[in-house]
Amino acid sequence: MSRHVLVPMDDSEPARAALDHALEWVPADRLTVVHAVDDLTADYEGIVSGADEPDFFADARAIADDRGRSLETTVVEGEGAAEAILEYVDEADVDAIVMGSEGKAGVSRLLLGSVAEGVTRRAAVPVTIVP
Repeated sequence: MSRHVLVPMDDSEPARAALDHALEWVPADRLTVVHAVDDLTADYEGIVSGADEPDFFADARAIADDRGRSLETTVVEGEGAAEAILEYVDEADVDAIVMGSEGKAGVSRLLLGSVAEGVTRRAAVPVTIVP
């Protein structure tokens, strides 16, 4: 049986730690790095689905190549980053999520970033949070 693991990513240290963890410890036939963009800020950030990919995708591919692994990348939009991630999980038949505890915006909740908390609370698949 094929296993598809998703790593939500932004340009933050916890996201890079999650990618490292997934590459090192999580067996997956298919590994996808996704950057989720909130519909409300997509135009402001200049990133939308199908547009130029974020620079950190190239870094993610290089890290995977160094470890003899391959990965896919995609940018998704939704009504909030957590919602966009969860929609992708359903559409792409994802089996597990590995994500950083907080994103580039820093801690907006006491223990988890708001995106990590939203995904963890509502995901229908196992979620591993990497600090």
